[in-house]
Amino acid sequence: MKRRSVPGPWLLTGRVLAVLAVAVALLVGTAAWGTGAEAGARAQAAGRPSVTLSKSQAGAGGSITVRGAHWRPRTLLMMLICGQSSPSRGVIGGTNSCANSEGRAVTTGADGSFNKRMPVAEPPAPCPCVVHVATVTGPKAQVDAVFKVAGHPVEALPEPTANGRLSMVTDTRLDGSSGLLTWFGAPPSRTLTFTVGNVGSSPVKDPVFKVGSAHGVFAPQWDEQQWRGTIEPGRKARIRLPVELSAGAHGDYLISLKYDGKLLAEQPWGVGRPWGVTLFWILLCVVVPAAVFRVGMAIVNKLSPRERHSRAHASGGRRAAAARRLAERLAGRTVQLPRVRLPQEPPPAREGTARRPTASADRAHPTTTALPWFTPDSGPAAPEDTSPTTRPTTHTTEGTT
Repeated sequence: MKRRSVPGPWLLTGRVLAVLAVAVALLVGTAAWGTGAEAGARAQAAGRPSVTLSKSQAGAGGSITVRGAHWRPRTLLMMLICGQSSPSRGVIGGTNSCANSEGRAVTTGADGSFNKRMPVAEPPAPCPCVVHVATVTGPKAQVDAVFKVAGHPVEALPEPTANGRLSMVTDTRLDGSSGLLTWFGAPPSRTLTFTVGNVGSSPVKDPVFKVGSAHGVFAPQWDEQQWRGTIEPGRKARIRLPVELSAGAHGDYLISLKYDGKLLAEQPWGVGRPWGVTLFWILLCVVVPAAVFRVGMAIVNKLSPRERHSRAHASGGRRAAAARRLAERLAGRTVQLPRVRLPQEPPPAREGTARRPTASADRAHPTTTALPWFTPDSGPAAPEDTSPTTRPTTHTTEGTT
């Protein structure tokens, strides 16, 4: 019969040590793997913009320091304290939920970092709040850091819609051109064209977009427009929405697009000046004074005495000319009669009768009456008629025998 040998205490101790060594090796390997994973995550995050705050909570009137890293060098950034926001969902109400008057602008350095102090102000929307940092120029990039405004009301974020989520697939563009009427002040219009994709798990049916137009530093004016159609999950669709400005609009405008309270895109639009309106006002300023001057001069000429006299003279001259023309016309139509030569002396009287003077003799030898202060002998002698056509008349008186 064989007897089993019982291991000694030293053998048991060696086995325990071996087990402990294996366990330690496993723990060390796991820790090393975990450390490498964290290092990889940090290395991956090192290429993305980041924002850190000096304080996680402060009251209105205070200030905090915002630090950023891994941004594009020499880039202009905007910093705002916004309500109804979270890093996962962003600023739900857009910049209308932010304290815009207390915002700050900062430019990143050559290494893409910045350090800026900004005042704490209460946003128009209730918390949860964030410090929103976004680029102003160049490619879009934004980061939200959780921040609590002490004493500001807090409300739960609105529930996300179950109709899916839309995201931009391509950049927006404005299609169309201005016509002749736009040159004279008609409202300029374009078509906003873009492509969106449904990244949610349910279809999006008849989505409602908000299209806003802003001029200069003024806030945009939003207009809701509904697109008819359904976008299935994982699908994309090209959408066209009309955009129209007010009459006579000109200058630099910014067209914004929102969906479900989230800003999707912005598109600048430079509108030309309506020079036709300027030309119209110039012509109006020249033509109207000229017309008023002409009317005034006509009134003055009509009321002046010289004008009345000249008009009367002209009318008299016209009447005289008309009378002459009438006389000439009548003279041309009158029958020309032969001229009859009248005898110069009456026929001789018959014997025994006295000759009676005729009317022609009376006209040829009128009877003159001497003036009282002249005597027939002293009066001036009458001039002799030496006309060659007049013959001397001899009066012969025959007596009776």
